[in-house]
Amino acid sequence: MAEKEKKVKKSENAIQRYIRETSGELRKVNWPTWPEAKRLTGLVLVVMVIMGIFLATMDYLAHGLMNLILFGTWA
Repeated sequence: MAEKEKKVKKSENAIQRYIRETSGELRKVNWPTWPEAKRLTGLVLVVMVIMGIFLATMDYLAHGLMNLILFGTWA
């Protein structure tokens, strides 16, 4: 009996195995509730805005510093 099961599993191709294993893993996922999803989306957006402002400020300062070093003016 065990040999037959091994043969069946062995004849399964890689794509079929991938789909079977993926669907099995997706059943185990703990999906967030709608309020959790909205809250986490808001948090991601806030962090993105803060990081955008931070990176834009660092870019402006680096650009000004390079101009000051190279050309002697802050433009």
